[in-house]
Amino acid sequence: MDRRKFLKNSALVSSLFFVPNFVKAFESLPSERLGYKRLVIVQLAGGNDGLNTIIPYNNDLYYNARPRLAISKNIIKLNDDLGFHPSLSPLQSLFDNGELSIINNVGYPNPVRSHFRSMDIWQTASESDEYLQSGWLGRYLDQHGKKPYNAMEMDEQLSLAMKGEHFNGIATSNYKTLHNSAKDPYFKNVLNHYNDAHLSEHNLGYLYQTMIEAKSSANYIYENTKVKSSQKSYPQNGFAGQLKNVAQFINSGLDTKVFYTSLAGFDTHANQDYKQTRLLTQYAESVSAFVSDLKRSSTFKDTLILTFSEFGRRVNQNAANGTDHGSANNVFVIGKNLKTAGFYNELSSLSDLDANGDLKYNIDFRSVYATILSQWMGVSTKGIISGQPKPLDFL
Repeated sequence: MDRRKFLKNSALVSSLFFVPNFVKAFESLPSERLGYKRLVIVQLAGGNDGLNTIIPYNNDLYYNARPRLAISKNIIKLNDDLGFHPSLSPLQSLFDNGELSIINNVGYPNPVRSHFRSMDIWQTASESDEYLQSGWLGRYLDQHGKKPYNAMEMDEQLSLAMKGEHFNGIATSNYKTLHNSAKDPYFKNVLNHYNDAHLSEHNLGYLYQTMIEAKSSANYIYENTKVKSSQKSYPQNGFAGQLKNVAQFINSGLDTKVFYTSLAGFDTHANQDYKQTRLLTQYAESVSAFVSDLKRSSTFKDTLILTFSEFGRRVNQNAANGTDHGSANNVFVIGKNLKTAGFYNELSSLSDLDANGDLKYNIDFRSVYATILSQWMGVSTKGIISGQPKPLDFL
């Protein structure tokens, strides 16, 4: 089989290209190398408006800045100053039970208000003027991962956060489809040529090896998941479907340390009220179902859930009943036995904004990452997060 025929006929190559090419030799290593604690990332893509998510309901400056956009009814009051957007009511029990820590004013120096660049910064843990080609979770995998399914993204494309310098996670929105693709007759036919002499060519050899390891990973995920279907009812939306898959993987005991999910649509320049209400409802109902599913299987105690967005929004509403790109935002951490549950810190002053009219950040997001790596994942941040930021005190 020559190169041209191989590349022309195998549609599987492009879809499975994200699997690293040196994993098979390590599959016999004991899973204890990775421990048992799991991290679930939830990315709110587009820049969620944190000020209408965690609401300073007693602050006149908030209502003056947002005469038509401020939330004034049905606020879920969490303390004397701050409350949930009404759509977050499914999370109130987590807050009341000490299973949610809300970290306010999270950002980084010299913030960038471009979606793509700011997301790159959050995913790579870089400085605002530093460009990295590997993600913070990918670098974690470089040091501690041994199999492609040690980190999984619930999508068809792998985020930069999950790409290491030498090792990547695996991306799939449907593990059954991944398994069926690996069983495709042409896939098997291609692999029959694995020992052909022309495999000394670097690129073609890489593709063959990638397909072999993809097949191995697909089989592992399918065989270890198919007998453990979720018994929990989830909302009918795509994000809930991602979390349902993650719960099934966790409850099936997959040797996966990191799961990456996302909910898009938060770029609310116009008509924000309806859009954010709908999205926060999806987020809260889906996360609530996910946590209940884990609790039912006694796996919640070993799972930590981190929710972030690439930036917050401006304090002042715009002329289109929306908000423009801002900087500092809130981060949610959900888990059992949190050291600092509830509000980790106070909201930044609404009377002391930065030059662009944004909340001032006072917690670097890399400190959040460093805390999770050292206190939850049990690893050193060296080589993963530059500058060795000081861990926080929420775990």
